[in-house]
Amino acid sequence: MEVRITARKNPLLQQVRKLLNSRKERESTGLFVADGTKLLEEAVRYYPGLDTVILSDGVEAQVPERVKLVRVPTDVMESISPMSAPQGAVFLCRLPEKTAFRPQAPMLLLDGIQDPGNLGTILRTADALRVPVALLEGCADPYSHKVVRASMGAVFRTPVVQTTWQEAKAALTQAGIPVGVTALSDRAKDIRQAATEKMAVVIGSEGQGVRPEILAQADAELIIPMNPHCESLNAAVASSIVMWQMQQV
Repeated sequence: MEVRITARKNPLLQQVRKLLNSRKERESTGLFVADGTKLLEEAVRYYPGLDTVILSDGVEAQVPERVKLVRVPTDVMESISPMSAPQGAVFLCRLPEKTAFRPQAPMLLLDGIQDPGNLGTILRTADALRVPVALLEGCADPYSHKVVRASMGAVFRTPVVQTTWQEAKAALTQAGIPVGVTALSDRAKDIRQAATEKMAVVIGSEGQGVRPEILAQADAELIIPMNPHCESLNAAVASSIVMWQMQQV
């Protein structure tokens, strides 16, 4: 059944604003928000947790009967959409159940990736290349609207695994899977000469790199060869190169 809302202070719309701006709100309510007609198509197709769809007048979308549909005037959509040029669709989804960490090779571990654009891009690329990813401590919320948008719907298609370094390291060790870390050091091995297809590789944060704790426990240090006058690569670019190299067996 379709419901129409015209008041900007409607409780549902106020909740949307809170969910957009607060990870704590998302975790306490078990809901997150995404925007855009293309992402809505992905959620309808792949994500069982689609809960409520809010559409601007004149915007059409295929919405399952079990999902609550709300219509709003264009100006009301503009008041809740995080986009400067709203596409006319904002929707709420239920957070998924926690996915247990499962050691695999190859796989990618993300340590403190805080930029939503980088995290979303990594998840999108990992989905495309079929490389499992786990988020360690300090990463951005994978269910913030910026990450969901940058992932181009990957979070709807592939479960996001979140774990701790200690849990991941223990499971990988038990499974006999070595851990490699990307690092700018004299000890680091050229990634082209490393058996990355048999590893779990850690990508560190944009500003600090891989934590010293992880470096100390890693089995190998890896470096992406580049022009000597270049200091480093963007975390999403580095991740893409590592995942591509994992496929070159």
